[in-house]
Amino acid sequence: MSTSAPDVSVVIGAYEAMPYLIRCLESVEAQTLPAGRMEIIAVDDGSKDGTGEYLDEFAARTAIETRVVHQENSGGPSGPRNVGLGLARGRYVFFLDADDYFGEEALERLVAMGDRAGTDVVLGKVVGVNRGAPKSMWKETVERADLFSSRIKFTLSAQKLFRREMLVRLGLTFDEGLKTGEDALFTMEAYLRGNGVSVVADYTCYYLVGRDDGKHVTRSGSHRLRFDSARALAELIAAQLPPGPERDDLMVRPFVITLLPQFGPSLLRQSEAVRREKMELATPLLKAYWSAGLGRRLKVHERLRLACMARGRLDLLLDVLRFMADKHEPEVVRKGLRGRVYLAYPHFGEDAGLPDSAYELTVREWVGGKRIEVPKKQTVTSITRRLVRKAGRAARSARRIPHRAHN
Repeated sequence: MSTSAPDVSVVIGAYEAMPYLIRCLESVEAQTLPAGRMEIIAVDDGSKDGTGEYLDEFAARTAIETRVVHQENSGGPSGPRNVGLGLARGRYVFFLDADDYFGEEALERLVAMGDRAGTDVVLGKVVGVNRGAPKSMWKETVERADLFSSRIKFTLSAQKLFRREMLVRLGLTFDEGLKTGEDALFTMEAYLRGNGVSVVADYTCYYLVGRDDGKHVTRSGSHRLRFDSARALAELIAAQLPPGPERDDLMVRPFVITLLPQFGPSLLRQSEAVRREKMELATPLLKAYWSAGLGRRLKVHERLRLACMARGRLDLLLDVLRFMADKHEPEVVRKGLRGRVYLAYPHFGEDAGLPDSAYELTVREWVGGKRIEVPKKQTVTSITRRLVRKAGRAARSARRIPHRAHN
């Protein structure tokens, strides 16, 4: 074993990973970062499909220093990642899923960015293979991304480069009690408590592979696990940030990505018991973390569903979901001197217990194939000035009209 620390420890947790593991490991060997600047720590999590044997064969022949750990199945990705992290010696750690693979220049580019920017987390562009992948955060390469205004809060998977000194200093590990969303919790804490985040967007660093055998871990788990994940992430954000705009910016993530999918049109096909249980699970989250500022950061249908949930109105929520499931488009309604725009989803303007503010357009949306912009904010003073100018123009126009001669 080399005495000098490598640049990167590639940690691979592997469970029933064949044949995907073959390309995964080939992509590590193909890196333009020299083999002597890397190490692989692979943890076989009780596989029965030959994964462990293949890891041993690979370790025996590769030029990259590789350590293989065999253990009983832990029931999730957190355990193997923590084992690998505990053995890592590199300046940086990258958590590579055994189903996925690197672009050839990935580690060289990511390490160079981390060294140049001095940041503790570096994101590399991800594309999906037989599955979707996040896209909105890869518009430009930036040395220091703003966590609150940028889109990086919408990519909280563990497949990133983390500075190991930061992880050790903060005692950051994956929560083995969470069966889903553990990577989001880990990554968000690194974002919040580390020394900045960089984005490499001009090169595809990571290929996120969709398995065709149904064994991908994110596809499994009951709805209760999703609520556990949303609660853990919201609690972390609240612990790190006081109430206000920054907290609202980040709370969008657990509410929209984790919580709201439980209250989409699929709820219409579920039993009354499941619907009631979901409402009961959501209530404490909304009571603790819902705010008007958070609501104004959401699309109307998102805010409206959450408003129904916050009021315990499953009946109104189901009406909104039926409207969405039938692919109806809401009427665009403009009201008031300030030109506010509302989307008339079910019960708009009715005495049903939902305020007009739940229907107000506060972020750009597409309706009926047209992009609807949020009106520019107008103050009472600006409205008054506009009305005065309009009256002045009318008076001047009246003075220019010649008086007719009397016969």
